[in-house]
Amino acid sequence: MRALWRVAAPVAFAAAGVLFATSAGAANGGQLRGARSDLGDLIRAEQQRADDLTRRVDGLRAEVEAATDKAGADDRRVGAEQRRAQGLELAAGTAPVVGPSVTVTLADAPRSADRVLPEGTSPDDVVVHQQDVQGVVNALWVGGAEAMQIMDQRVIATSAVRCVGNTLILQGRVYSPPYKITAIGDPERLSQALDDSSDVATYRYYADTFGLVYQVAADTSTKLPGYDGSLDLLHAEVAP
Repeated sequence: MRALWRVAAPVAFAAAGVLFATSAGAANGGQLRGARSDLGDLIRAEQQRADDLTRRVDGLRAEVEAATDKAGADDRRVGAEQRRAQGLELAAGTAPVVGPSVTVTLADAPRSADRVLPEGTSPDDVVVHQQDVQGVVNALWVGGAEAMQIMDQRVIATSAVRCVGNTLILQGRVYSPPYKITAIGDPERLSQALDDSSDVATYRYYADTFGLVYQVAADTSTKLPGYDGSLDLLHAEVAP
């Protein structure tokens, strides 16, 4: 069963990797604001194939978990390792988390046929870009976020935020704005971290100037689901 999982899982995540690589190539390692990309249609076309592969992986994962649970019940050593792993779920992001939260909403500026952009402005100035989402995410982590969710997906340390045009790619799925980023933690600290972030300040300048959406809302109690994707780490290096 594990052999089957190890074969199928890379297939699904390779498809997601193609999407990530396409996005990275469009960004060319730099800022996307002011650099237009027309790859949104390609990304959406690949979404169906990625969804099919994800469903296959989910089915295989369920089989593996059932077999693992049975092994834990039959073997005390396996059961002990399972209990040890359960103690790491919170740190790994695989356990649900409940607590006060802050939600940030980012969206493109409203468009209309009669709206004229200011002189020297390009269409890319009125849409949300990768660095905008990443700036909010980074600020919330700095503010002590205990758990975070982008759209309907829990994010962990290895989650990558990628955008192509005005579509966001997260863990093999594609989203259109408005983008919602929710973090559980101390709302005051989270809000202060957003105010202190230079990247968020840049986005807020564009929001004030061109009408992009920037909204921050606090909630006294929010539940975020646990991350249920692959935890395999394929590449890593020591930071300088």
